[in-house]
Amino acid sequence: MITLLVLIPACAGIVTFFVASDRLRRGLLIFAALTQTALSLETWIVWPTPVLCGWLAEDALGRLIETLTSVLFLAVSFYAVAYLREERSQPHSDIEEGFIFSNAREASFTGCLLLFLAAMTLVAVSQQVALLWIAVEATTLASAPLIYFHRHHRSLEATWKYLLICSVGIALALLGVFFLAVAATSPDGSTIALMMQDLRLNAHHLNVPWFKAAFVLLLVGYGTKMGLAPFHTWLPDAHSEAPSVASALLSGALLNCAFLGILRAQEICVAAGLADFSDRLLLAFGLLSMAVAAVFISGQTDYKRMLAYSSVEHMGILAVGVGLGGAAVFGAVLHIINHSLTKAMLFLVAGNLLALYRTKNTDGVAGVLSVAPASGVLWLLGLFAITGSPPFGPFLSEFTILKAALDQGQILIAVAYLAILAVILAAMAAPALAMAQGTPAEPVAPARPRSMALSVAPAMLGIGVLVMGIYMPPVLSRALREAARLLG
Repeated sequence: MITLLVLIPACAGIVTFFVASDRLRRGLLIFAALTQTALSLETWIVWPTPVLCGWLAEDALGRLIETLTSVLFLAVSFYAVAYLREERSQPHSDIEEGFIFSNAREASFTGCLLLFLAAMTLVAVSQQVALLWIAVEATTLASAPLIYFHRHHRSLEATWKYLLICSVGIALALLGVFFLAVAATSPDGSTIALMMQDLRLNAHHLNVPWFKAAFVLLLVGYGTKMGLAPFHTWLPDAHSEAPSVASALLSGALLNCAFLGILRAQEICVAAGLADFSDRLLLAFGLLSMAVAAVFISGQTDYKRMLAYSSVEHMGILAVGVGLGGAAVFGAVLHIINHSLTKAMLFLVAGNLLALYRTKNTDGVAGVLSVAPASGVLWLLGLFAITGSPPFGPFLSEFTILKAALDQGQILIAVAYLAILAVILAAMAAPALAMAQGTPAEPVAPARPRSMALSVAPAMLGIGVLVMGIYMPPVLSRALREAARLLG
């Protein structure tokens, strides 16, 4: 089953490059997404057997990330089919000047989407740290063409920045893997295999100085891909310039894969009794990311960049939760789900707004509730959810982290955490509410009736966010606790 999880989207992606029919190509995308989701859900019923000598296997953390990625991709794929149809039939704004839609371009986009899914799935099921590194690097190569879809000079700049900065980060992560291999070698020449199970069981035998250096490199390397400040500079450009389909996956799924690389290193730290060392680093980078995001969200006039900086903020929240330990780890694992669902929904809605208003400037968007009621309602609900308002899921996970900080006596961290959240709430609410209300300066209407999938897909994600704040299924609660136990 694990092999199929990786091979089905990979093979479908390769085939898509050679399919000439639009209908067949889009049908293949939906088929692969449905099959992937069905297989992912099956792993919650029947635990899959490890393959390749245990290099590919499911554990609590990996299964959570893999299933979340599959569900997000399913929603995004339905949106993508309608999105590609709209792209082909409607004129483009000056944002996409010179853009010419073609079969080859759609085939490339669809194929890269499926290869991107295969790479992210490989990240989730990798139990060997070098293979995990290879999978994370594969996500970079598969997703870069998605950012350059519109062939604008700004998208070209964003793509190069993404490739260069993430390549530097992933190179540091590779150096971290080398340092970990040295730490796993004892003076008598015996070595610990770079498998997660072996590293956890034999963590006390690791060379501590070498392992600490390895953790720092892995944190910086994967933190670059995750969007932790100050290594986040690729993220606002890539998320802003990519099509909404790609932005939803970049923020909702890719960042989780990079975070999983850090969590793997944290698992070893906990097993080695070095959690105090790693926790301090995670807290520092987490609070810094939240603070940097608050600064750049304030006064932001590009709503897609605003959502991108919000991702930087939420990656900081995840790092703070894991760094605090205890119940905050449960809150962080829960927040992975809440943030992914919410941010994917918001980026899909942002794509609808861009198609209607032909601008990413908040000042050029007004009266969304009257022009496109469905998108306007989803935009407001997404705003309340992403800023941690009840009764949505992010409120529950953010409150869990805050309560854990107070219970531990970390008053300064709790105050800083709450203050930054308040600043971001105010900074995002002002432009987002102005976009939803008021009257457009010029009449706005879609060029033709728009597909229901463009509203249904984000609505389904929004329902998921709401349910996560009201009711948590027992099976999911058990899975989250099991994942949190791996992190101490």
